[in-house]
Amino acid sequence: MKCFKRLNALCLLIFIISGQTALAQDDRIPAYPLITHNPYFSVWSNTDQLNGSVTKHWTGKDQSMIGLIKVDKQYYRFMGTVSPRFKNLVATGEELPGKWQYTEQNPGNGWEGAGYADQSWKSGLAPFGDQRAQAGTSWTGKDLWIRRKFKLTAIPKGPLFLKLYQDDDAEVFLNGKQIAGTKGATGSAVMIPLDAAMKSLLKPGENTLAVHCLNTGGGSWLDVGLSEKLADLPGDVFLTAKQTSVKLTATQTIYQFQCGTVDLKVTFTSPLILQDLSLLTNPASYLSYEVNANDKQTHHVSIFTSVSSGLATNQSSQEVQASAYTSNGLAILKVGTTAQPVLKKKGDDVRIDWGYLYVSAPSAASAKQYITGSENALSSFKTEGKRSTNLTGKSLMLNTVIPFGSVGIQKQNKFMVIGYDDLYSVQYFHTDLKPMWRDVPGATMEGVLSTATSNYEKVLEKCRNTDTEVYNDALKSGGEQYAKLCVMAYRQSIAAHQLVKGPDGELLFLSKENFSNGSINTVDVTYPSAPMYLLYNPALLKGMLNGIFYYSESGKWTKPFAAHDLGTYPLANGQTYGEDMPVEESGNMIILSAAIVTAEKNPEYARKHWKTLTIWSNHLAQTGFDPENQLCTDDFAGHLAHNANLSVKAIVAIGAYARMADMLGEKETAAKYQKLAAEMAANWITKADAGDHFALVFDNKNTWSQKYNMVWDKVLELNLFPQPVYDKEIKFYLSHQNAFGLPLDSRKTYTKSDWIIWTATMAAKEADFKALVEPVYNYALKTSSRVPLSDWHETLDGKMVGFQARSVVGGYFMKVLADKMSKQK
Repeated sequence: MKCFKRLNALCLLIFIISGQTALAQDDRIPAYPLITHNPYFSVWSNTDQLNGSVTKHWTGKDQSMIGLIKVDKQYYRFMGTVSPRFKNLVATGEELPGKWQYTEQNPGNGWEGAGYADQSWKSGLAPFGDQRAQAGTSWTGKDLWIRRKFKLTAIPKGPLFLKLYQDDDAEVFLNGKQIAGTKGATGSAVMIPLDAAMKSLLKPGENTLAVHCLNTGGGSWLDVGLSEKLADLPGDVFLTAKQTSVKLTATQTIYQFQCGTVDLKVTFTSPLILQDLSLLTNPASYLSYEVNANDKQTHHVSIFTSVSSGLATNQSSQEVQASAYTSNGLAILKVGTTAQPVLKKKGDDVRIDWGYLYVSAPSAASAKQYITGSENALSSFKTEGKRSTNLTGKSLMLNTVIPFGSVGIQKQNKFMVIGYDDLYSVQYFHTDLKPMWRDVPGATMEGVLSTATSNYEKVLEKCRNTDTEVYNDALKSGGEQYAKLCVMAYRQSIAAHQLVKGPDGELLFLSKENFSNGSINTVDVTYPSAPMYLLYNPALLKGMLNGIFYYSESGKWTKPFAAHDLGTYPLANGQTYGEDMPVEESGNMIILSAAIVTAEKNPEYARKHWKTLTIWSNHLAQTGFDPENQLCTDDFAGHLAHNANLSVKAIVAIGAYARMADMLGEKETAAKYQKLAAEMAANWITKADAGDHFALVFDNKNTWSQKYNMVWDKVLELNLFPQPVYDKEIKFYLSHQNAFGLPLDSRKTYTKSDWIIWTATMAAKEADFKALVEPVYNYALKTSSRVPLSDWHETLDGKMVGFQARSVVGGYFMKVLADKMSKQK
């Protein structure tokens, strides 16, 4: 679980309504899911009010959706805000390639000054960095100094912003004076406001921007720009609708507004139903509107929805082409980049810039659709001017006006469908794979939109049933706070995957390691994500394992342990992570295979991969009890030898292998490995014993750690570790919690919330489980970090350390899974 970015994220409180969950208006979650399908088609609101900020992709880049309602002659904004407008003084390399002077040799004092002679330096285009800088200049060393001159005819009137994307530490100078100095990788371009004193450094004529970047390890990157923020356009100013409530369920986010004399209900539905693969893979979300008068009078109402072409671009500077047309009784808007670089980009902080975004409305809605530039989209709702049905440019807006006519106290409902056709989703060992819905003869996006429209009521009924099931399952297992955490995790976890069929028709449910390193199908991301999928559809967990098995069984991966990943998203052509995790990944694959056959009560999946499972199990038998210095899934904490928790994983995996052998009727093999696992567990208890707890590392009794891997001994009922071992650990954990959770181990005060839920699941007493979960709930409620829920946070102040929008929160469902598996025995 890799991390190159530190951001800030926020919180959640949910109340019960009719067996589901609801948020009180004064409560918050870190970010609200609006459209959630896969790592590329994923739009969120990061503020408590839907109209409090620009809607964003999970990476934090603007993907604007704006909603206005006209009540008689009055206009109210209920969704989104206008994206700030900037004028570039110096464009970043991603926006517009520009030449910089650069050197990797220390230039000595005065290098940042306007008069410094840099003619002997090399010339290159930004951005500078590793393999991601394909259109820029390669830089993989330690230090980099860059300089660029630019001219101004006049000093800008608006606020000044520095746009900086660094990996890792950077210091920035304007005309010889330092204007920024930041530590750590930003993970993407961030806008840094510059005060009046810094702005005063600018002068008419020639100016100099100079930057030094230090690569402390891992990836390397530097891209810099300078911009003036422009004033809002007069036509973009509207009254603000009053948000009165927000409700979150597993599949829906529902807002209520008062818009003067009319009440408005806005519902975002992404029908992610794990048991229904055809619906799960359908790339369409619903945006539903319900209106009624609140003063017993009749009012004329219409709703305007504007969706940015930014949902189909990686950068706002990319040229797009948009069109409006009709098909199958639908009004449709379509937009995509003119370049269409299908599967040409890979990486973490990357958005899709191929395929096409669609916005549709049924003919019964009597919608009017048109295209504008971003600068006149909102004003067009008032003036009905500057409208197009075909337009090519940058930062376009797809606009839909839905008239409701005369509205009284009786509620009226209309809806839209927003979908994305990515043409090809991933590359799998050099074969481009279509999204699963498209991998059918005759499939078209118009057909998808038409089916979604005609099935609207049926789909929403399925969503409501799923919402109730998810919440009630978790409520029964762990109580109200636990249930609220599971609801928050549901859509986020699913949307960090893409579902496709492999070349041989096998299911591939491929994760992206979001805001970490962008790996595809990382085994130690699959492992913590697994409980939710085991619980609701084990076929999807098979889809997470199938590619890793193929990698070994095809001979493409020849090592006697499991690979770490299949590549960098969306290119699954082989491992790209720089270091193996032999015990970690082999143990993960074996344990999850055993969990699948146990959940299905059918050993066939193990039989299919038995040779590979045997090789991995033998590797663990030889090296797993006292692991050498290596990384585990918590690799952000660094290398560790003699890792007692990693040893537990090996022991449990060997026991799981014995269980599968027994199910396959290989009694001699089962007895051999069961005996080995039991002996290893007994030795572990002695070797790791540190008095009132068990150590983090075997050779230091003054350390401790969460032994979350041990939970599978309970879930699979392997009976390798006796109850007193669990009791001792739980008692110790309860006395070492902080305000926002139990630290991961004795080295740091940060934690992983998914592992806390696994650790809590080992508690024998319900009260102990809830005591360990409550601080995680408090973190979700009170963290100041406003991004899709981070699973890596500080236990002292509740702030995000790294990671966001990741699939691993599916691990929150571990307690529900444990209860279900226990009932099946």
